[in-house]
Amino acid sequence: STLARMLGGQLGLDYHEMDALYYDGPGWAVNGRLVQEVSRLTARPRWIVDSIGASEVRDLLWERADTVIWLDYPRRVVMPRVLRRSLRRTVTRESLFGGNREDWRGWLSREHPVWWSWSQHTARHREIGLRTRDPRFAPLHTVRLRHPDETTAWADALGR
Repeated sequence: STLARMLGGQLGLDYHEMDALYYDGPGWAVNGRLVQEVSRLTARPRWIVDSIGASEVRDLLWERADTVIWLDYPRRVVMPRVLRRSLRRTVTRESLFGGNREDWRGWLSREHPVWWSWSQHTARHREIGLRTRDPRFAPLHTVRLRHPDETTAWADALGR
């Protein structure tokens, strides 16, 4: 999200946070109009989304994108970030998507961001790798960044 938001501002792209599109109400209610909303926003010429996309819209995003920026970080880099973010959100009661908040009870759920990130890390890596080699998405330019230092250098060069 941080990189996508920064790139959106730097490049003048409409930035969209996938979780904000996906969750649209209390109790982590799922947006029943997700496909229509993503279809509408990706029909525009310049946009950026901070995720490979929810399964319902993943192919749509990949078919309409021109570039994929793959933060292919190892689990040892990803997990401390997810832990810090979730801990902060829990402690501060930060309002999230659809007015929801992370709470201590949520940490026991397999859907909690920490547990989800841990369990999905390998599968997401595998899926993105397959997609970047899929002939359907051959026109996509893929930027694969494997370490935060590499991302910083890439973003700095882009800004020049």
